[in-house]
Formats: sequence, structure tokens, C-alpha cells
Amino acid sequence: MLDLSRDYDDLREQVLAAIGGVCDSQQFVLGPEVERFENEAAAFLGAEHVIACASGTDALWLALAAVGLGPGDVVITTPFSFFATASAIVRSGARPQFADVEPETLNLDPNTVERALQSAARVRALLPVHLYGQCVDADAFRQLANRHDLKLIEDAAQSFGAEWDGKSSGTLGDAAAFSFYPTKNLSAFGDAGCVATNERKIAERVRSLRNHGSRERYYHEEIGANSRLDGIQAAVLRVKLRYLESRNTARRELAQKYDHLLDSSGLTRGEDAPVRLLAVRQQSQHIFHQYVIRAHYRDELRAYLADRGIGSAVYYPVPLHLQRCFAYLGYSEGDFPVAERAAREVLALPIFFGLKTEEQQCVVDAIGNFYCQH
Repeated sequence: MLDLSRDYDDLREQVLAAIGGVCDSQQFVLGPEVERFENEAAAFLGAEHVIACASGTDALWLALAAVGLGPGDVVITTPFSFFATASAIVRSGARPQFADVEPETLNLDPNTVERALQSAARVRALLPVHLYGQCVDADAFRQLANRHDLKLIEDAAQSFGAEWDGKSSGTLGDAAAFSFYPTKNLSAFGDAGCVATNERKIAERVRSLRNHGSRERYYHEEIGANSRLDGIQAAVLRVKLRYLESRNTARRELAQKYDHLLDSSGLTRGEDAPVRLLAVRQQSQHIFHQYVIRAHYRDELRAYLADRGIGSAVYYPVPLHLQRCFAYLGYSEGDFPVAERAAREVLALPIFFGLKTEEQQCVVDAIGNFYCQH
């Protein structure tokens, strides 16, 4: 499913030299290497401020807390995302409220959000997710946020380098959270994340909250958390950031190759096609953190591929509104049918730096052979 060694082998000498520099400096937590990464990441995104932290999960919480969310507040988000999207809302003291996703992209649907806003109370923020590396309809969400006086927070964990209508993911709302988990397009050698924002007050509060609520050592204005980025992770990220644009371009080319191979095989043709592709919006520059298809007999197909040494993954098998820990929210099966159907159909195929055309052909051939038998 993912061969990280190909990326490491390509950048090995640069990465090891960068790590050695941090070891020589003995500046292991925050420090100059983290500051340099923050400045370079901000320049890449076109954001005024980037504040590095310990993980993408922490970045979500920091962004939500920094805009002032707390007990009694409601945040509307998607039920079709990684768990941290909703858990960060709860961690901030607020309550998640879900709205269904678009069938074409599986991103949060602004139309379902607008309907939810008509009956919801105490909504303070919107938290759309740029799923699989494609931005949501940022224009529609910005209009909703402005019309209802809401904060717009981007869950951009999967989308560093993606764009909507020429504007970078991370600059489309009031604040955004990124993850640099080792599987991400821009990846660290462990957990790491950041918050991006164009608002100085939000940035200042994030910097305080990530460091135990302290702006000056041993003086604490509020209770924050220990979510400081390590210098070694920043050094790794600085090396990889230099190659991110070309790596993202290569992923788009891999995705286009999959599209062509699947179409040429006939697997995506006709109303009853066994494989369906997700749409890419015209305004979107997709970075394909994942290449995801919708497949008939998804679980059987995945087992068939595994038997032939081909990795795949399901992002995500259980929508958030049906997770046991969120039972207190009162949702039940059938409340968000598009997300629920997606959870039964989605399958991510191998996509990573160094993936070869013949390997992609092998994947598509195996999928074709499976459906010849079903």
C-alpha cells in the first residue's frame, strides 16, 4: 500500500545530514530549526503564520481552542473523516454536529451544512475536511461562514500543497490544521503537525497553548498542553518541503495513470460499472494523498488483492456518527446515507513516490481479474 523506503532512499543523505545538524546543535525541542521550518512552510502556503506542534491531532485542537470554542458551542463537520476531526471538537469542549458529504468527492457538502444551520442552535464554527488531498468548495463554505457569523477552520491534515481556485489549502479559512504523520505527502519521521493562519491573535494564542499556556517561561496565562515540535522532525520536514511540489505533481500523474488504466480496462464504464472514480473539481488542485475508488464487493476485492501481494486500505470503514464513543450525540444508521454508503465502497489503492507504471498495471489487472470472476 505504501513503500516509504523509496522516498527515504532518494533523500537519505540530505535527511541524515539535517538530523546530524540538530544533534550537533543540541536544540531538540522548538528552537531555530523549528522556526526555520515555520517560516518556510508559511512561505510555501502563502500564510502569514505557521505554528508547528506535536501532531495533526493537536493542531486541530489548537486551532479550535485558539478561535475561542468551548463548552456549549457546536461545530458542524463531516461524518466521513479520521477520528481526530470530531475528537478535537470534543477536546475543545464543544459538541460536533454532522452533515452529509457530496457523493462525487466525499467532501463535506455545503448544501447539507446549510440545511443543518437552519435548525441548529449555538453553532460557532464549520470544520470541513479536505479529504484525500482535495479541497472542499472553499467559496461556498466562506459564504456560509460569513452569512452566519461563524469561524471557518480547515482540517487540512491530508492536503499540504493542495489548492482551491489558486489559493493554498491552509489559507482558505480563519485557521487550518495540518498533519505531518509519516504517511502524509509532507511527512516527518514521527508525529508532527502545524496550524496555519493569517490572523496574528490566533497565531499568538496557538503559540501559547502549545507550550502549556505560556508566552514567557514559567508564567502561565491559561492551561494549555505540551505540543512542541522536535527540532529533528523540523529538520526532516525542511528537507522534504523542498521537494514537495514535484512530489505532488508526480502523485497527480500517478492518479491520471490509474484513471487511464481503469478506464481502458472498461472497469469504470456504464451505469453498472464495478468501479467508480471520485470527481476532481475544476477549481481544485488535488494532491492525491490517497487514490480512492468506489468498488462493488469492496471487502472481497480487498481480500483478493491481499492474496496477490497488493496492499490497499479503507478510509474509512465506520462513519464518525456511528462510532460507539459518539453514541451520546444521538445519531443512528441512515442519518447520513451518502457517508454510510461510501464507508461500504471506498478502497484506496497504492500511491507513493517511486510507484512504477508496471506496478499500477499489476494492480488494475488484478482488479479486472477479480470482477471477471464476480
